[in-house]
Amino acid sequence: MRLENKVAVITGGANGLGKEMSLRFASEGAKVVAVDMAELDYKHDTVEGYKLNVTDTEACKEFFDYVVDKYGQIDILVNNAGITRDAMTRKMTDEQWNLVIDVNLKGVFNLTRHIGPQMENIGGGSIINISSVVGEYGNIGQANYAATKAGILGLTKTWAKEFARKGVPVRVNAIAPGYIMTDILKTVPQDLLDKFASMTMLKRLGEPKEIANVALFLASEEASYVTGHTMSVNGGMRL
Repeated sequence: MRLENKVAVITGGANGLGKEMSLRFASEGAKVVAVDMAELDYKHDTVEGYKLNVTDTEACKEFFDYVVDKYGQIDILVNNAGITRDAMTRKMTDEQWNLVIDVNLKGVFNLTRHIGPQMENIGGGSIINISSVVGEYGNIGQANYAATKAGILGLTKTWAKEFARKGVPVRVNAIAPGYIMTDILKTVPQDLLDKFASMTMLKRLGEPKEIANVALFLASEEASYVTGHTMSVNGGMRL
């Protein structure tokens, strides 16, 4: 029970990596608030669903106040919510660019601006930002997505410095997943999945539970001396 008596907020918690992390954290004793635009398609005694658009600044403040009022504090924040709107740069519209920037960067900022300082006040906490292998290496047709996921790495290092500057152990780390078998990848043709797998040292795609296990480590006291770090969980991917 590595997260016993901890309160965790996980964005994008309705499905995919967010769902896996929510259930994993709950199994380790955490009270989890899984934030998403969609309803949760699963139930757990200590997982509460909350509908929220992370790009809505006022709604994010209301959500923060709600969680602190109900649970007393927030010990863990996982910034996982993210979207893609892929296109080659020469064809990318303003709408495609702005929407991805809003959700993937502004959405991360909107909650952390409240929860990070609260962690300073309560004496510590763990913030985990979900980046991507695309943020580390780039990818054709994903200029908007790559920019946001690279930006998350910069935010991670900045917040690791800001929120610990008073000597309080607020740890901020990032996870950069490779190709993980979420529902999105299940729609990709098998020949492309085989190609993605061949680009890794381990010759396979990742499973959501493998990202959840890394997130659990970073959220727990087992990672008490890890901050400002990016964990690349990609099977040894070569681009």
